[in-house]
Amino acid sequence: MPNRKKTKKVMTVEEILAHVRPTPMVETGLGSKEKIEIIAQKFTEIMQVLGMDLSNDSLQETPHRIAKMYVNEVFSGLNPENFPKMTVIENEMEYDQMVSVQGIQVLSVCEHHFQTIHGVATVAYIPSKTVIGLSKINRIVQYFGRRPQVQERLTKQIADCLQYVLKTEHVAVHINAKHYCVIARGVQDAGSSTATSDLRGHFKSKAETRTEFLKHCAMQFS
Repeated sequence: MPNRKKTKKVMTVEEILAHVRPTPMVETGLGSKEKIEIIAQKFTEIMQVLGMDLSNDSLQETPHRIAKMYVNEVFSGLNPENFPKMTVIENEMEYDQMVSVQGIQVLSVCEHHFQTIHGVATVAYIPSKTVIGLSKINRIVQYFGRRPQVQERLTKQIADCLQYVLKTEHVAVHINAKHYCVIARGVQDAGSSTATSDLRGHFKSKAETRTEFLKHCAMQFS
């Protein structure tokens, strides 16, 4: 077999995100510092309405802490600048079997009540002409999780992104997560979890590929 030079292709964030179903958003024109300042002001008002004493040493900085947490951490996936650098390399080994990453931590926030979503994901693909560094799959999950979300959209955003980046039809995403809007309010059921899947290409059309993937999903709970 002739030697082939390993090549890397770097894609722009705009190019990738244009092929991912969007989170409902509007352009505010605000930078991170401005967002933190405004959110801190608004959260001060919320705490005052609740009757919290903001002169207390323990509470004085809470609005600012929450604002920084929202912008820089919990909702950092709303900022395209935080999208991980995506590079793919030529599939020079001509690998044509499943690549699966199990037990990826999912941390997000329910957009209906702003309560935590916490779970695990299994993500798999069958390479075509390119492959991706394994940590990039974790970072894709993390990026789209760091938004106000519904689990169904999160599942599809991960699949959309991976399918476009790798130029393969054969992608699968499974998420099993607990929703604190179910645990901490409403029905207050701490025992249930929610599972979502997006199976594409052979993962959907071929029973043996689907079965193999679902076994990988079960492995993370064994």
